[in-house]
Amino acid sequence: MRVLTVFSLLCFSLFGLAGTHTRSPTDWVDPRIGTSGGGQTFPAIGVPFGMTQWTPQTRRGELKCVAPYYASDARIQGFRGSHFMSGSCTKDYGSVTLMPLSGKLRLGEVARSSLFFRSTEVITPYRYGVTLSRYDIRAEMTGTARAGVMRFRFAHGGRCWLLVQSNSRAGDGNVRIDSPSREITAVNPVRRLYAGSGEPAGFSGYSVVVVDHPFHVGGTWSDGGRHDGALEQRGDRGAPGAYIYFDLKPGEVVEAKIGTSFISIDEARRNLTEEIPDWDFDRTANHARNAWDEVLGKIKVEGDPTRLHIFYTALYHSFLLPRIFSDVDGSYPSFGGGQHPERAQGFVYYDDYSLWDTFRAQHPLLTILDPGRDGDMVRSLVEKGRQGGFLPIYPAWNSYTSEMVGDHADAVIADAYFKGIGGFDIQEAYRLMRKNATEDPTTYALYEDGRGRRALDSYLKYGYVPLEDHVLNAFHKNEQVSRTLEYAYDDYLVGKVARALGKTEDAELFEKRALNYRNVIDPATGFARGRHADGSWVSPFNPDVDASYITEGSPIQYTFFVPQDLPGLIALVGGAKPFIDKLDTLFAKGYYDQGNEPSHQIAYLYDYAGEAWKTQEHVRRILETNYSARTNGLPGNDDCGQISAWYVLSSLGFYEVTPGIPRYSIGAPQFDYAKVQLSNGKKFEIRAPGASKGKIFIQSAKLNGVALNHPWIEHSEIMAGGELDFVMSATPNHDWGNGN
Repeated sequence: MRVLTVFSLLCFSLFGLAGTHTRSPTDWVDPRIGTSGGGQTFPAIGVPFGMTQWTPQTRRGELKCVAPYYASDARIQGFRGSHFMSGSCTKDYGSVTLMPLSGKLRLGEVARSSLFFRSTEVITPYRYGVTLSRYDIRAEMTGTARAGVMRFRFAHGGRCWLLVQSNSRAGDGNVRIDSPSREITAVNPVRRLYAGSGEPAGFSGYSVVVVDHPFHVGGTWSDGGRHDGALEQRGDRGAPGAYIYFDLKPGEVVEAKIGTSFISIDEARRNLTEEIPDWDFDRTANHARNAWDEVLGKIKVEGDPTRLHIFYTALYHSFLLPRIFSDVDGSYPSFGGGQHPERAQGFVYYDDYSLWDTFRAQHPLLTILDPGRDGDMVRSLVEKGRQGGFLPIYPAWNSYTSEMVGDHADAVIADAYFKGIGGFDIQEAYRLMRKNATEDPTTYALYEDGRGRRALDSYLKYGYVPLEDHVLNAFHKNEQVSRTLEYAYDDYLVGKVARALGKTEDAELFEKRALNYRNVIDPATGFARGRHADGSWVSPFNPDVDASYITEGSPIQYTFFVPQDLPGLIALVGGAKPFIDKLDTLFAKGYYDQGNEPSHQIAYLYDYAGEAWKTQEHVRRILETNYSARTNGLPGNDDCGQISAWYVLSSLGFYEVTPGIPRYSIGAPQFDYAKVQLSNGKKFEIRAPGASKGKIFIQSAKLNGVALNHPWIEHSEIMAGGELDFVMSATPNHDWGNGN
């Protein structure tokens, strides 16, 4: 058993859990997985998809690509209400940090930080605890969707401090002490990242901290200095903070409740009152645990402890984002910097989507496990398009960002629609999908602000984005071939929705545009390749080397991103054998990269070329060599749950290669038994005896007792409930999967 697993068992024993048979799926989650090695995850404590996630702060998270917690760090700076996008190279925003102290007052993050020992940590999705050894304070926290509660036991008593810091940039934000109400309020204006970087996002993070003890006013501070006795502090040269103190007996406990909102202090206070009306820390923690038990319990798998840790932690990571953005009364800030709040009527509004990543596995996973929530997420995307004028490419910080390539709100919308998920206006959704695909923003300022498809004019003129087109955006000036391939896939989805809605002329237009992928795959080499406006191909050319016209990868990887027309791609490169040879070469040379999304569907493509056994072989190898129960157990950034969701679906034995076509390619189940509890009350069971003991190849399969000879299963077949039975073997069956 791995070191981290032993640590987790120790943590679970602190809650009186003994024996694997007594554990719920939540007990198998270890939030430290992914907190080193580039995973960029952190212990997100609270409830699934929470507006604010509570976490120990080992580093200030307002710097790009800096998560608030790292497994390698030995000191805690405080306890943070965070909006960091788990597993992403972004930065925190609108956050607040609390820190208890005893003895001498210390204010700066580094100066006040305390050494802590991992043996004192208890980390679960719903509750965190640690001992701050410098102060001998036991700190705990838990949370709800929009609020949190912290509990501090001060061993030494005497004068004990509580610091509240609004993690604002210089010149922004404020804190205010209200002693009669036992409150400290904090305002943290949000500024944009990527498009419009540094500009106001049009809203703030608001926090209301209420303590259960009368306190003495200490004062306020920022980098501009300390102000004893002051009641209010605006950010001048740094993040503003306030400090109060208590006169305590040794061992006395102080609790602090924190309400958060993106609308106002009053709404933060309302959220707190609604979600944590009392001072029962344990009850709040139990409610959070029940929330996790409900969502993680939708899948039951049986296997060895290490795999259970990996699986349920991956499922946990898949249920962190997008985040709830609307208050308990439905209020949320208008998308794209609007000055007036909106009101979500009959749905929950979400934000912080990493769409270039999560359309591939995380959203498809939600269509199975939580279709109602996925419907609200789709409606939120449509609302963003209505308010801002264009569907967002990568909506984060409730703003346009222009980050990444493609237009994959199309994929999330189309996938939900063709799986029968409602709760959104498909006509309005289609209008926006079509607008993104056909209209440039009316002004360059809007274009630079992140609205619309990058390089759309060139794409429409040439049928591809030529290498001469550099007027894309400030962050991805090239990537012409990747944009072409991803736009062609998006066009396919727009056309598919158009045909379903009876818009025949539009359907024909976009079905033709879906074939634009052919314009950037060189028939002479059979690889994706940069192309000039005059039609000539870039030279010299090496498909194995990363290229500026490819997004985060090489031509050999992106050649296989034609999910809308895999039979056409196979024919274009010369047929099944050359196609398989290219796949074999990619794997043999080590060019498959599970840590980055362009590779994610590649292992499943053998299913389309008559060698499903190779899909089984490669999927199992990826599952077993790229993921572990260690803190560095994720292969690269988790990308808001995509890396983890790939693991969940692939462990069950299937993966949706083409979101928008409600069909899953079959890979290699990792567990002998799995049960998926569906939202319609039905269950879908997967049996693969011996899969966990080295039998990685499918000899035969049956769906509800009927022989299954093709390597796919329909979404409707899963949602109808039933049984999928595999006969597994340690040797491949070269013929299985070639039937109809």
